[in-house]
Amino acid sequence: MSMSKQIRNEISDTVVITRRNLYRYIRLPQLVFFSSIQPIMFLTLFNFVFGGAIGNGTAIPGGKYINYLLPGILAQTMLFGGLQTGIGLAEDMGKGIIDRFRSLPMSRSAVMAGRTLSDMVRNLTVAGIMLTVGTLLGFRFQNGFINAIGMIGILLLFSFAFSWVAAFLGMSVGDAETAQLASFVIVFPLTFASAAFVPIQTMPSWLQVFARNQPVTHLVQAARELALGVPSNGAIWKSAVWSLAILSIFVPLAIARYRSRAV
Repeated sequence: MSMSKQIRNEISDTVVITRRNLYRYIRLPQLVFFSSIQPIMFLTLFNFVFGGAIGNGTAIPGGKYINYLLPGILAQTMLFGGLQTGIGLAEDMGKGIIDRFRSLPMSRSAVMAGRTLSDMVRNLTVAGIMLTVGTLLGFRFQNGFINAIGMIGILLLFSFAFSWVAAFLGMSVGDAETAQLASFVIVFPLTFASAAFVPIQTMPSWLQVFARNQPVTHLVQAARELALGVPSNGAIWKSAVWSLAILSIFVPLAIARYRSRAV
């Protein structure tokens, strides 16, 4: 088989698997609904509980706390959305669906790529819902339409990269419950020990070192720069580098894990 034909087959197989997963969201719209409920609760509670303590004036970037908060909640939502890739793959393994895919003459990478792409589309839908709710609560883009699109793009890139981390974990542990627990161990410190919800300067000095140099902080600061025009000391390219580095490591690892479990 020629290289070009192999690439076409891999793309075709990936499209089929992506479509299969997207049809599942159409048949079960409650999956998207409940994927949106948790971040909406975070956004609403954090805005009204922390907003008064942190201040709705000029003490924080973006002026109002909702402007500061929403990019952080969106980053958190992208990470939690990425978790579903590993959980879904582990669930498919438990139901024997992955074994059926293995018996078919299809690309080994298509199952993983199709799942991550469909989850990215779901994350885009949830992000749209979050932006609508944020707008109702007072959030406003302050840096132009193109940069607003750029904010969504850099968030989706990171969510796609993290989906491959979750895919590797899901294929490694083999069951949905363990995949969820293993992923939370990674997501919680990255999300809450970051600039997502409060300024890093308010943290203990030893925690600031970690918070300033981890990927979620770069992602949140990049999103704020694109949405609000807040200077971020190069967070946009740093976040892009983090995403590409994660992809370069975990795409081959996840595919190799899938192939090894097929033996």
